[in-house]
Amino acid sequence: MVERTFVTERATGLGQLYELLRAMRPKQWVKNVFVFAALAFSQERLWRFWSPAAEGGPGAGPLARTLAGFVLFCAVAGAIYLINDLVDLEADRVHPKKRHRPLASGKLGPGLAVAGAIVALGGGLALGFWLEPWFGLALLAYFLIQGIAYSYYLKHVVILDIFVIAAGFVLRAVAGALLINVIITPWLLICMGLLALFMGVGKRRHELLLLEGGAGSHRRILDEYSVPMLDQMMAIMTAAVIMAYALFTFNAETAPLEPYPVLMVTIPFVVYAIFRYLYLVYRKGLGGAPEDLVLKDVPLALSIVGWGLTVLLVLFFFRNV
Repeated sequence: MVERTFVTERATGLGQLYELLRAMRPKQWVKNVFVFAALAFSQERLWRFWSPAAEGGPGAGPLARTLAGFVLFCAVAGAIYLINDLVDLEADRVHPKKRHRPLASGKLGPGLAVAGAIVALGGGLALGFWLEPWFGLALLAYFLIQGIAYSYYLKHVVILDIFVIAAGFVLRAVAGALLINVIITPWLLICMGLLALFMGVGKRRHELLLLEGGAGSHRRILDEYSVPMLDQMMAIMTAAVIMAYALFTFNAETAPLEPYPVLMVTIPFVVYAIFRYLYLVYRKGLGGAPEDLVLKDVPLALSIVGWGLTVLLVLFFFRNV
């Protein structure tokens, strides 16, 4: 059992700023790449988005605006992570891994964390509304759901806690579409939502196994889950993700369907990535931090990169007229 008194010496000066940045979890910002989905999966010609300028907005093209949206999502997400760590401070101190986080370990002071959250959140939302009011509203909704509702209540509601995590990924894609004023296929939103549910279930399973008998003392909601239950959910979500993506490549209006559904060549990449992820979860005991798997597991990373490059090539050269 980890002692509640686990605290290390507080950093000073620039060390505090470094710990503040670390507490904002920049490694997890990779999730915000979903903002770019609208560039490839919109009902527009792909090459239109490489133009240097666009109508509306503060004088930037779609690609530049999406890059700006990505940065703003990172800022707001960083503020949310600070809020989560402040709320869960005592619980994190008895967690075998989270106790090493800047706030839980004592390296970062709560006062600086609050100030950092205010600056990142306020600046991110203000710039978001300036860039595109509808995008600003999506960014605000993301904060209210993930930073307030989830942090203080929804993460304690069984099953709904996983759905809220998944909703964050869908909101990123919707925000990206609002930012450049395009419509993205509902198929993409379904695939994203199912994939996010899949990863959320894997995350809960990892937490349950990592904490073993003390899971409920760290987070009460974990007492509502069991490994067999989560294994069943993983099996269902695995089939759902693969089927949804396959149907998307065959039927989505934004995918090239003539003379045949060319996007189906990307299905093997998706199936391999899902199976590789399952291997890491069930054989290697991972899955608690999906972003770490993407960044550290070479076969998984290569399959995702291969999928992305293939999708871009297919959509660029075989776009429906």
